[in-house]
Amino acid sequence: MPDRPRSQARPLSVVVAGGGTAGHIEPALALADAVRRLRPDAVVTALGTERGLETTLVPKRGYALALVPPVPLPRKPSKDLLALPWRVLRSVRRTRKVLREVGADVVVGFGGYVALPAYLASRLPGTRVPVVVHEANASAGLANKVGARHAAAVAAAVPGSGLDGPVIGMPLRRAITTLDRDALRAKARAHFGLDPDAPTLLVFGGSQGARSLNEAMEGAAEALGAAGIGVLHAHGPKNTVHVGQVSGAPPYVAVPYLERMDLAYAAADLAICRSGAMTVAEVSAVGLPAIYVPLPHGNGEQRLNALPVVEHGGGEIVEDADLTPERIVELVVPMLTSGERLSAMSAGARRTGHADADETLARMVLEVVEGDADADDPRGTMGAVARHEENDQ
Repeated sequence: MPDRPRSQARPLSVVVAGGGTAGHIEPALALADAVRRLRPDAVVTALGTERGLETTLVPKRGYALALVPPVPLPRKPSKDLLALPWRVLRSVRRTRKVLREVGADVVVGFGGYVALPAYLASRLPGTRVPVVVHEANASAGLANKVGARHAAAVAAAVPGSGLDGPVIGMPLRRAITTLDRDALRAKARAHFGLDPDAPTLLVFGGSQGARSLNEAMEGAAEALGAAGIGVLHAHGPKNTVHVGQVSGAPPYVAVPYLERMDLAYAAADLAICRSGAMTVAEVSAVGLPAIYVPLPHGNGEQRLNALPVVEHGGGEIVEDADLTPERIVELVVPMLTSGERLSAMSAGARRTGHADADETLARMVLEVVEGDADADDPRGTMGAVARHEENDQ
C-alpha cells in the first residue's frame, strides 16, 4: 500500500517503466493511452534513459518523460557486473525522486533498463507505491522476476512466462488493433509504390533491420519477382540491400525504416520477420501470416514468442542459420500463390491475438490504485480476464 492515501481531489498519477527498446516502450504507451481513455484526467509519466528510443517515441505520443540512469543487467560475469550495485543505487535514487515529484500512485513496469530501479524505488519508505508488472516475453526477464515478488498485480502476454498472473496479451496501439487490412490495402500499396494486385511479401527485422534477413532476401529477390511476387523490405537505417528489378515483375520496394507499420501490414499478404514479443503480438493481432526468424541470441525467448502462433497455424518458424535464399523461395511462393492457405493462416494468427489487452491491463492498474472492482465495467478486471479466456476457447 502507498505510504500516504491518494487524495481524490488530485488527478491519478501513473508512472510507466518500459524504456530502452520499442518492445518495452510501445506496450507502456499503449497502456498509457488506455488509462487516459478510462480516466481522462490521469497524468502519465514515462521513465526512460537518454540513450533509449523513448526520447523520441514518448514525447511524440504526448507524454512526459523523466530520465533516469539505465541499469543494464549483464547476462554473464564481467566488469559490468562489478559496477552493477553502484548503477542500481544511483538509478534508484533518481527514480525515487521522480516518483515523489509526480506524486506517483502506481508504477507499471514492462521490463527493460528502467524497470528494476522503478520496482526498487517503489518499495522505499516515504515513496512506497503499488507495482503492476506486465511480462511481454514467453520467458520472463530478471527485472520483472524481481518486480513480481512484491507486485500488487502481475499479467503476462503469453503463457509460460514463469510469472504468476493471468495471460491477457500484449497492450497494443489502437491503430494496430483496429486495423482493417482489406479496407486499407489499396491505399497502403499506393503509399509504398507497390503493385496493387500482386501477392506481396513484407520483410522487416526490427527498427535496425536484420543482416541475415537482408542477405537472404538479396539472393531470393529474382526468383520471387519471376513468380510475380512484390516485396516491401525495411532493411534498417544503417543497412542496404542490392536487388535488381526483374523485367515485368511487381516492384521490390526497399526502405530504411517503416514509419507507418499499419500501412505496411495492410499492404502485405505475408511477412518474414524476427519474433520479438511486440512483433509477434502486432503481426498476429492484424491477422498477417508470417515466417518468423528468431534472433539467434539471448535465451531463446524469441522462438518461444512465436510458438503459440505457429501452433495455431498462423505462421512458420525458420531458424536464422537455415534462412537461405532457397528456403525463402521454397516457403514463400507456395504460401503467396494459395489464397486458401493464406486465409487459414490469417485466421490462425488472429486466434492468438488479444485486441483489448491495453484496456484489460488499464483496468487492473485502476483496480490496484482505487480498489474499484468496477472501473467502468460491472464485471471488473476479473471479468475482463474472463472474456480473454472465453475468446481463446
